[in-house]
Amino acid sequence: MPVIVPMCELQNGQEADMFVLLTAKETLVTREGKPYFKVTFRDGRREVSFPIWIDSPLAAECRDNWTPGTAYKVRALYRETSFGPQLEIRKLRPVAPADEADGYNPHMFLPRSRFDPDEMFRELVTIARERIADSALRSLTIDLLESNRAALTTLPAATRNHHAYVGGYLEHVLSVTRTCMYLAEKYDNYYPDLQPPLNKDLVVAGGILHDIGKLREYREAPAGAEYTASGTLIGHILQGRDIVREAASRYAIDPETLLRLEHIIVSHQRLPEWGSPKPPMTPEALLVHYADDVDAKFNMMFIALRDDVTTGPMTSSRNMLYQKVYRGGE
Repeated sequence: MPVIVPMCELQNGQEADMFVLLTAKETLVTREGKPYFKVTFRDGRREVSFPIWIDSPLAAECRDNWTPGTAYKVRALYRETSFGPQLEIRKLRPVAPADEADGYNPHMFLPRSRFDPDEMFRELVTIARERIADSALRSLTIDLLESNRAALTTLPAATRNHHAYVGGYLEHVLSVTRTCMYLAEKYDNYYPDLQPPLNKDLVVAGGILHDIGKLREYREAPAGAEYTASGTLIGHILQGRDIVREAASRYAIDPETLLRLEHIIVSHQRLPEWGSPKPPMTPEALLVHYADDVDAKFNMMFIALRDDVTTGPMTSSRNMLYQKVYRGGE
């Protein structure tokens, strides 16, 4: 009997038993009119998508009994193909309580940040306390962090594109905030004659709160975070502004400061096609936008290099950047 091996550790051509989560099943048709099911399985580190053809011995079982969000014990051959990694399934059944003896855990399929969420949360609160001089803005920022601690420590930054794992929200926001602090100091020193002067408090608070609307955009689900109805219909940017406005009513925050903070939130993705209704129109918003953008893009490039299964100096373009990445070696 094949031993149980995590799917993320399988080598090309290796057959093994594994525990996987079915995250998606779609009924599609090829250009030639041939129907098939596209299924997606994952564990905590690897995701595979591949077709189950309508004339396959697995087709009827897939159609009638394979349910997205269900964990399965699978015996399969792992293949790395030009279409990406795939599984040739030999056997499949839902997990059973007895599988816990072989290492099954219902939380094993959720990818997680490499960093401790509690430590990241504490650092963000410390930054807010020490780097935001405006007492009302500081209290607002800390209140939004501490009143949402449980959710923020598990929330991903996205469902797919970047930092899409448990703790990814804090990992991304902390990284953005660190970059914001650096940029605020750099440009405040470089442009001492800027009028009005750069508001470093707003840059830090904006870094911490720019994605706060994701508290309402996502909810927990067996396969990881999924969009709420308001997340789909409204998105995190406008809901982030709502959250800040609601909390600000409890503090004597200066109206101009609040307006500028709201602008940072609604403009942080810069372009309408990225979800922002307005581009950055203040120095503070400009710094937060680019700190956010470079952190998201760098994470995508890291994952593209880490997870690509091709060989040679270039990765494939099958990644969240939709481009090849040069790894060297030529």
